[in-house]
Amino acid sequence: MASAADQMASGLSLSKFAQATDLKKRLWFTIGVLIIFRLLSYVPLPGIDPTALTQLAERTNGGVLDFFNAFSGGSLKRASLIALGVMPYITASIVVQLATSLSPTLAAIKKDGESGRKRLNQYTRYGTVGLTAVQGYFIALGFQSQGVVVEPGMLFIVGAVISLVGGTMFLMWLGEQITARGIGNGMSLIIMAGIVANLPTTLVNLFEGGRSGSLDSFKLVGIIAAVVILVLFICFMERAQRRILIQYPKRQTQRGMQADRSHLPLKINTAGVIPPIFASSLLLMPLTISQFAGQRVAGESTWGDVIITLNQYLQHGSLVYMLLYGAGIIFFSFFYTAVVFNPEETADNLKRYGGFVPGIRPGKNTETYFDYVLTRITVIGAAYLTIICLLPEYLVSALSIPFYLGGTSLLIVVNVTMDTVTQIQSHLLAHQYGDLIKKAKLKGGRLR
Repeated sequence: MASAADQMASGLSLSKFAQATDLKKRLWFTIGVLIIFRLLSYVPLPGIDPTALTQLAERTNGGVLDFFNAFSGGSLKRASLIALGVMPYITASIVVQLATSLSPTLAAIKKDGESGRKRLNQYTRYGTVGLTAVQGYFIALGFQSQGVVVEPGMLFIVGAVISLVGGTMFLMWLGEQITARGIGNGMSLIIMAGIVANLPTTLVNLFEGGRSGSLDSFKLVGIIAAVVILVLFICFMERAQRRILIQYPKRQTQRGMQADRSHLPLKINTAGVIPPIFASSLLLMPLTISQFAGQRVAGESTWGDVIITLNQYLQHGSLVYMLLYGAGIIFFSFFYTAVVFNPEETADNLKRYGGFVPGIRPGKNTETYFDYVLTRITVIGAAYLTIICLLPEYLVSALSIPFYLGGTSLLIVVNVTMDTVTQIQSHLLAHQYGDLIKKAKLKGGRLR
């Protein structure tokens, strides 16, 4: 029999959505911020020659620029103020979370609750500024070496770095505003907006290739079918759970002594979309340095040859890149799962409230059992993420399909969409509960 919450959720409709004023305000705010993000992607850095920039984009098509543009909505090819997107923030958050796990001081700060979270967020912001400055410096050098700067020199480099730092920090602030005052996770929505912005052009080019004959019709149909299958598979795996039965001591009720039972749901993919984003962001820095600085130092020293060789081995779709990418996904799947779910803390909380797993002694044995189950399902989740991200990656490279149809892009879009829809449903459900409470108060007032 369905619960009252399930029955209420099934009764949600467009009429309920029209009545949810707060939800509509949040949605309009989110859409407005994403529009600002898209407008910023067309604001160029000062001192860039647009004609030379267009020629550079054509020469570097299929390289690391496409990888950046997949997450920034084409901002890098347009040399925009937000060319780096939110990837420096993602990288900084990786460093802070790793440091939190390794440093007892930062671990103690994390346990301070809201104040500790604010301090760690502040450290992440400082790291974002530093990473953006480093990446911006190499991007400015790359633009100079490629001849797309009107007046090369130190003045352009300083101006470009300041502009990129300001653009990334403003974009990070916009993401925080979406999280606080809008719907969904702001950073994830900004990344998804950058990917979705490129999808229309990608689909047009794909169908144009099928029409002109440059892409075989059989391959075109296969690509569309593969995308549909991947989306359905992602939806299935993201909702898959391993439920652990939790039992509480018997309590006296009107029907006699009864034992309360509940379930502890453990998602197969506990880490969500974080591992692919973390792994790709870590690979962006050496790729950026090698691609932009490679031609500048080529032929000047042995170091130039090393950078060019590194750029060749780390090209998007190469074997070394895919191995490093897969290893990064597996590592961050286990790492982030360990950060999100603490078996020791969960076992202690169950013991404190009298709960236990049937057949498992409370305390240390329960902690060991949770760790055992979590490790097994994380292996499945890591394998799922690796297959989703690497298999399309190989097909994209082999068939010369634009990167925007890769598994990582689909994974991000589907995950963020599902999370956003879930939050919208939660707001609608809360609004419906609020209406019921108001009606109950009115009826109670009439009875008095």
